[in-house]
Amino acid sequence: MFYTNSKPLLIFIVPKPLYNMATVKILLWKHYKKKDDKYPIALRITKDRKPRYIFTGKYILEKDWDPILCKVKKSHPNSARLNNYLLKKLAEADDTLLEATSNNEMVSTKQIQKKVKRKGKNVSFFQHGAQRVKDKYDKGTFSVARSELSILYNIKEFINLIETGSKQSIIDGIKERRKSRHKKGMNPKTSIIFGIKSFEKDETLYFTDVDMAFINKFKSFCSTYLNHKERTLTNQLIFIRTLYNNAIKEGIANEKFYPFAGDKEKIRIKSSLKIGLTKEEVTKIENLEAEVGSTIWHTRNVWLFSYYFAGIRISDVLTMRWSDFVDDRLMYVMHKNDKPVSLKIPDKALTIIEHYKNDKQSKNDFVFPFLKKANQKDPEDVFVKARNATSLFNKYLKRIASQCEIDKNLSNHIARHTFGNIAGDKINPLMLQKLYRHTDLKTTIGYQANFINKDADDALDAVIN
Repeated sequence: MFYTNSKPLLIFIVPKPLYNMATVKILLWKHYKKKDDKYPIALRITKDRKPRYIFTGKYILEKDWDPILCKVKKSHPNSARLNNYLLKKLAEADDTLLEATSNNEMVSTKQIQKKVKRKGKNVSFFQHGAQRVKDKYDKGTFSVARSELSILYNIKEFINLIETGSKQSIIDGIKERRKSRHKKGMNPKTSIIFGIKSFEKDETLYFTDVDMAFINKFKSFCSTYLNHKERTLTNQLIFIRTLYNNAIKEGIANEKFYPFAGDKEKIRIKSSLKIGLTKEEVTKIENLEAEVGSTIWHTRNVWLFSYYFAGIRISDVLTMRWSDFVDDRLMYVMHKNDKPVSLKIPDKALTIIEHYKNDKQSKNDFVFPFLKKANQKDPEDVFVKARNATSLFNKYLKRIASQCEIDKNLSNHIARHTFGNIAGDKINPLMLQKLYRHTDLKTTIGYQANFINKDADDALDAVIN
């Protein structure tokens, strides 16, 4: 205490600011937007007015973010889970800053960033994979959740492989374990949840273990013991790569161990041969005599309906509701990528729709009868029944092909190929892209190249004839 003109002067000693004046905030990073209009959620670490960002790997729409409270709004379907995750990340950052302060470390924002990123590196490959499967399951993309869970099981079989017995005994063991899982999972919901929970606790594989040697051995395992074709194997490698990329973004994995960079493992997707029906073969299906109301009659109608709308996916056809028809147009949202679609209803498709109007009870009813018994309030029940119906369709499409004397593998997806085959080069690629609902024009061009043969045929004739 000092005195000035006989009056005491109080001087406060301000302590050193906590965290060396570093602050952490959760925000929506608007400098980048994905094609689906979602922005990444990031942690911003600021010190001496210098910001550093740590991306959480989570993306949401701007309308679902509260910029004042810095949290996900309740309008988001997984708001509670996402906010818990963000609070965890924020706590990790705060702990890191507190630790640095306790040790009297003069840390920069870059150093803080690295320290925070190192948090959570104890998350295993399987645990991270389980979280991704859970995200897909919670979102309602059950087919993706099931297929990715299956890949995790394949990887688990690989790391547990003991090559002491015969090749056949190992294969039989894998088949038996798969059969056992399927038996336990007669209720699909139970099987997925059980799988997620088992991998959430699994610490037998870490990202540092997934190197080039691991990838090469896994490829050999899939070919030798799982009898996987090249495309199936490619899909599994894509999943591993995607999981690794996400782990790097979230600070769980180190980029320097990434097995797909530079001259390392390259994933090449080979073009498959796509075969569609001819116009004459479609006419045979249209003219097929079938008992009204029979399964084969419904199957024919569903397949033609898909074809008339440029090959709508069978899952979208089955879940089509009367409310999707507005002002003589079909207006719906694709299950695969949430894209809105608006198409004029062709006369031939309208004829099919008319057959089912008598069974219409409300606008929310399904147009086709196969999901009538599904619990509409349970998306997974709808998914399971749609999957079972799809399997049934493929069985009856084989009968239709036989009755129409079509010597091709008639399936649900071939309706899409058929449209492409008949379209040929008659339609502009940009219009085809719209009809196919492709995000990238390159996909459309590559897809349609399978069916444009005239130039090659003419060139061949010019030489031979």
